[in-house]
Amino acid sequence: MSKRLILIACVALPLAACATAAPRVEVTRFHIDNPATSGTVAVEEMPGNPDVSLEFRTYASAVSQAFQQAGFTPADGAQSEYVALVSFNRSFRPTGVDRSDKPVSVDVGGAVGSGGGRRGGSFGGLGLGVGINLSGKPKDIVTTELHVQLRRRSDSTAIWEGRASTQARQGSPAAQPATAAQKLATALIGGYPGESGRTITVK
Repeated sequence: MSKRLILIACVALPLAACATAAPRVEVTRFHIDNPATSGTVAVEEMPGNPDVSLEFRTYASAVSQAFQQAGFTPADGAQSEYVALVSFNRSFRPTGVDRSDKPVSVDVGGAVGSGGGRRGGSFGGLGLGVGINLSGKPKDIVTTELHVQLRRRSDSTAIWEGRASTQARQGSPAAQPATAAQKLATALIGGYPGESGRTITVK
């Protein structure tokens, strides 16, 4: 492989790594002293949850599976000892534009700038000027949040509660509801009950 091709590959690798890096999950949990670690639990909609569609059921299923892995037994309806109330939210924000609303362009071996003009550059005296055109419409960043509250059904006492959030580029596998639901539920309920009052980052 020529020196020029090697240099192109070396510069491109960090960009590819950034594009494919697995999103991290921010997790915060709270619980009473010595919360239950077993028993029957039913997953239900949290009051005020904005979505009770098929997508909500995807999140509810992921939460149920995560509680099973934590030692609980799934149950239906009012016969369960505990109820896991679930709510989720997805929001979108634009990305990839500068303050002048012009698409960002990247010139490998050159510079980062805005506008349509490409600034050539050299790398190691080889005259390397590889342009990456990002002039198409940039994808939004999707923020997905999951909120779960575990209550004792007999007296409605909350014994455990947690929130988790993650971000991914719209259209990427990590932004798909099924993938996001599984990742959030696993990060949030994995290691149940977790340290109360502490926010952690889960890869």
